[in-house]
Amino acid sequence: MRQILPRTLRGQLTLGMVSLLTFACLAVGITTVLALRGFLMGRLDEQLYASGGRFAASLEYESEPDADNRSDTRGQAEGTLGARVMDGRVTEAAVVDDDTDRPLPLTSEDRGALLGVPPDRHGHTLRLSALGKYRVTAVRGDDNDILITGLPLRPVEETVHRLVAVEAALFAAAIVSTGTVGGLWVRASLRPLRRVGARASEVADLPLATGEVSMPGPLPDADPRTEVGGLGAAINRMLGHVEDALVRRQASEERLRHFAADASHELRTPVANIRGHAELALRHRGPVPGDVRRSLERIAGETQRMTRLVDDLLLLARLDAGRPLEHQPVDLTLLILNATEDARAASPDHHWRLDLPDAPVVIHGDAHRLQQAIGNLMANIRTHTPAGTEVSLTLATSAAGVEVSVSDNGPGIPEELLPEVFGRFVRGDQGRSRSTGGTGLGLAIVHAVITAHGGTVRVVSRPGRTTFRFMLPG
Repeated sequence: MRQILPRTLRGQLTLGMVSLLTFACLAVGITTVLALRGFLMGRLDEQLYASGGRFAASLEYESEPDADNRSDTRGQAEGTLGARVMDGRVTEAAVVDDDTDRPLPLTSEDRGALLGVPPDRHGHTLRLSALGKYRVTAVRGDDNDILITGLPLRPVEETVHRLVAVEAALFAAAIVSTGTVGGLWVRASLRPLRRVGARASEVADLPLATGEVSMPGPLPDADPRTEVGGLGAAINRMLGHVEDALVRRQASEERLRHFAADASHELRTPVANIRGHAELALRHRGPVPGDVRRSLERIAGETQRMTRLVDDLLLLARLDAGRPLEHQPVDLTLLILNATEDARAASPDHHWRLDLPDAPVVIHGDAHRLQQAIGNLMANIRTHTPAGTEVSLTLATSAAGVEVSVSDNGPGIPEELLPEVFGRFVRGDQGRSRSTGGTGLGLAIVHAVITAHGGTVRVVSRPGRTTFRFMLPG
């Protein structure tokens, strides 16, 4: 049933209006036809009652030789039927034809039908093989016989059929015209609702997650006194709230972005000074107590890790601010080879496998940032997979661009962590242990660098198989 009904509100309203009109026309048509038929049948019964069986009574003298006693057809309508029943059989039957009575041939079914008419002076309908449908009435005669008089139903049926044809033509024209005009009227009435839908679709297509969007203006003619106008007014209020929230969020993000950039920039100098002084103290020629040396080494290690963290934060802040990257030819095959060699040197216990095309793959981009992104993927695998893990790097080209995938057969990423794996400060070790040296920014940098190059990156993971795949334009 749902497949038959139209999907659009306009179609449903038009169909409902046409259906109601059709039902109303059917009800009017049936009522008028039944009323007319009843009226005509009543007039026919009155004629039969007024005849009083005179024509049927005159048939009693048909068999007598006296010509003056032939049946009386005067005043009888064309096609009037007369029949006389005596002692359970039909003795005479005739029909008026051109002001004379014509004997009516009867079949056994016809005689049975005439014998079944009760002498109650009420109208009854029967069908005769030679005449068709007739309306008849029966009265008792003076000779203990039954006199039957009938009139044809054909004029009544023709009149009723003519009325049915006229009503069908009128109602069909009314339904078609109403459906056409009603469809146009419904379309015009739903125009404000279509504007609301178009505005909602326009807002839905906006990249609201970025915050840097221009909201469309308010809907015109949003009269809250109407249903659609009330909806439009609610949409306008909602758009106002959304725009205000986006402006506030954008301002907050801009302040946070500037703070991260400024703080990272300002921290680079004191961190570098601390590291330099610690290394200088470690190179002191004189004796240095063991606990002091350990503290200095600890300071040097922490400042080195803090330097990497500051550099990562500064890079993310610059990418967030839309700083342009270099756009030079980059041999992506060479970058992957270099990253793999670095990974083998850093983690010889992992098994690194390469699947590269025969010819070098060259794209346009920032070689240093792409090298950093690929290196971060390698470091992430080294950090979160055990020794002996097999890692496969694949580089492929297609009409859509260049695809790089990095897969491993390690334990996989926890399912609850997958939706936010590219977030900032997201770590697999929720205890935030510093033994691995991770900052939780590596994959965030991968996502930011690939996105800044106009590419996409995604991850699919299950126990025993994790694949990072990013696509870059060719």
